Amino acid sequence: MQKTTLRIASLCTLCLLPGSLWTLASPASAQPAAAASPCASGPAFREFDFWVGNWKVSDRGTGHHAGHNMVRKIEGDCALYEDWRGQGRSSGKSINYYNPVSKRWRQVWVSARAYSLDIEGGIKEVSMFMEGTIWHYANGTSAPFRGTWTPNKDGTIRQFFEQYDAEKKAWQPWFDGLYERQ
Repeated sequence: MQKTTLRIASLCTLCLLPGSLWTLASPASAQPAAAASPCASGPAFREFDFWVGNWKVSDRGTGHHAGHNMVRKIEGDCALYEDWRGQGRSSGKSINYYNPVSKRWRQVWVSARAYSLDIEGGIKEVSMFMEGTIWHYANGTSAPFRGTWTPNKDGTIRQFFEQYDAEKKAWQPWFDGLYERQ
């Protein structure tokens, strides 16, 4: 009887050792509360919130419907996720995030139309401005690229992209879109 009691006591001691496979689970009320995301309260993390929403996008030059864009906050408000669905079955996805160390916003975009962007920047006056590089997969080229998102007083947003043309030594319009909330 004494050996059995000793074995049970030894097993119960193993159950209480941290890291043991036999560690008893604590009740949920004893667990520490999840810490709030630092991104949810930092004002710099909210600078691009004006772009969050479900959007109908048209080409400002022609007025033609260009597509739909859904932008939402993810990862505890630390990033924006973009899901683009264009006319003609084009598509693309991006992650946009604020880096509190560099104090810059960054967008990494990939499109099924065989190009990607890696641009960064921040707020200039009322607009989000980012610049970096576009890579065209089909022909293996890259070029300087920049984008500006400007919120308008009527709730729309102008998204203006430009690509640098090395031969002309000038910035050329790449896309000029008007975002309207759906």
